[in-house]
Amino acid sequence: MSTNAVLAYGYHLGGADSGWAVREAGEYGELNLDWHGEEAEEGFAEAAEARLLAEIAGFTEKWGDNPDGEYWTRHSAAKTRLGVELETCSYADYPAYILTTKVITVYGGDVELLDVNALTAVPPEWNDRLAAALAALGITPIQERPGWLLSSYRG
Repeated sequence: MSTNAVLAYGYHLGGADSGWAVREAGEYGELNLDWHGEEAEEGFAEAAEARLLAEIAGFTEKWGDNPDGEYWTRHSAAKTRLGVELETCSYADYPAYILTTKVITVYGGDVELLDVNALTAVPPEWNDRLAAALAALGITPIQERPGWLLSSYRG
């Protein structure tokens, strides 16, 4: 197992095991979202991605719908149009999530030189993309505004 450092611009959403960092979390830690319930077949990240793809990118196709062999090409193009992603942090078995527009990952044992001044120049469209994603997900983070989040991931 290795531990990676993750620097991401966005919102910390938390996770089921560490506690959700969103206002839609119930008294017992459950998420009160119409698109994801406790009995959902897919995990939070998969359900959230499907919701974002459908609501923002208009991509509702499921693998196997069109046997033309181009599903993954269309899926990848739709993900690119989103401009956001869910980054997993914490532990592989107990994940937490960051809704992000930019991720810098430094893998275990590596070192990366960062220009801290460049990190302060956030393109305005990043905040717009994050706001659209939050609206599509129906999530209100406890975090007041997006920012750079430093986390770790142990897989």
